[in-house]
Amino acid sequence: MNEISWRVLFFISGIIILAFGVALTIKTQVIGVGSWDVFHIGLTNTFGLTVGSWSIIVGLTIVAIDCLILKHLPRIGTIMDLLIAGAFIDIFSYILPPVNGLLAQLLVFCGGIFFLAFGSSMYIVANLGVGPRDTLMLLLSKKLGWSVRSARTSMEIIVAILGFALGGPIGIGTVLMAFGLGPIMQWALRVNEKLFFAATGTVSAYQS
Repeated sequence: MNEISWRVLFFISGIIILAFGVALTIKTQVIGVGSWDVFHIGLTNTFGLTVGSWSIIVGLTIVAIDCLILKHLPRIGTIMDLLIAGAFIDIFSYILPPVNGLLAQLLVFCGGIFFLAFGSSMYIVANLGVGPRDTLMLLLSKKLGWSVRSARTSMEIIVAILGFALGGPIGIGTVLMAFGLGPIMQWALRVNEKLFFAATGTVSAYQS
């Protein structure tokens, strides 16, 4: 395959893997969910619609804010990301069975964090446009001189507080996500950059 084909493969695969990770954490929401999904579930419980639908709506709002700050239109990949991710979150949430037992829920949740972080870093490396939340994370990282870990962790904590105010489920899983996602993404970005280089012989435009 040529480089463009590999970029598209990394991009779409990363979004689907990310959505799978989100769905795994939603299935174990009795122990809490990730910060953004605390927010999305709170919106669902308050106003209706699905978690995936709110993921899309919130994503579009963040895109609009990013456009105002960066003063340019979003890349087509950013819009594709939020639409595909929102749709697959609902698809996987419908397909995946319930998870019973505390140990099983913890294991599934930790697996969800891993898939979410790995999928996010995979499509970031593709450099076809990152999702709105990751655009905001990278913006904080580059504009404020923060590491990916610090930017992501700060975002997760702030959003968790907002989600809790809306009545979203917070628990040990929320804490694991808030402090675990950033470090895993930092590692996964390096891994996926190496995989991308091995596949294409070129360096990703994103440098972690």
